[in-house]
Amino acid sequence: MASMIIVRKAAISFGKEKVLKNIDLDVNEGEIFGLLGPSGSGKTTLVKMITGILEGDQGEIFIKDQKVPSLELMKSIGYMAQSDALYQELTAKENLEFIAAIYGLKRQERKKAIQEVLEIVDLTDHMDKVVRDFSGGMKRRLSLAASLMHKPDLLILDEPTVGIDPVLRQSIWSELRKLKNNGMTILVTTHVMDEAEKCDRLAMLRNGYIIACDTPEKLKENQKVDSLEEAFLAYGRNEK
Repeated sequence: MASMIIVRKAAISFGKEKVLKNIDLDVNEGEIFGLLGPSGSGKTTLVKMITGILEGDQGEIFIKDQKVPSLELMKSIGYMAQSDALYQELTAKENLEFIAAIYGLKRQERKKAIQEVLEIVDLTDHMDKVVRDFSGGMKRRLSLAASLMHKPDLLILDEPTVGIDPVLRQSIWSELRKLKNNGMTILVTTHVMDEAEKCDRLAMLRNGYIIACDTPEKLKENQKVDSLEEAFLAYGRNEK
């Protein structure tokens, strides 16, 4: 199976603190791949390195066989950060129109894309509402919509469902599965175990290291436990 993302010996420090250490990772085309770990484990730093926002101290990262960072790759990547990068004084539709313009979508493409992504995140009825009046969950949903506007080959989502109610969270994961079935590769960070269960494969991060990587079922099976939480704790003990 072809690799969408290849990370080799990546490491980064902030001052004297080593945040990521000797990371090796392969994400296959057309899979939902999860980065699972507690706050401070390095998940966000790793996805920022993969997108090219941060440059590591050592190692190499490739997306679609192109070395990161690369401006050419940006049109192939959809990125949803932990913090919502939205214009508060604009409506939801105006925010998406701005994103569409950045990616060079023509008028008809733009109209269709906006309609499609708003349906995915269930915000069609709020498209003309000013974003500053949105709840936190609605802003997260709009940020997800923005990351999908240009139909990227690779979708990177950093804690995408924080602040979203359980019913909508389930709906969003259903849509992610549809996107995956249509060929999109999805990389998602989470610390929520039931979300991690929905991934095709997982890398468990702890203290800047990848302590295990496999399918959710294999990770549990290898530690002879019934839950991912128990598996994570077991791998953590082994690392020590």
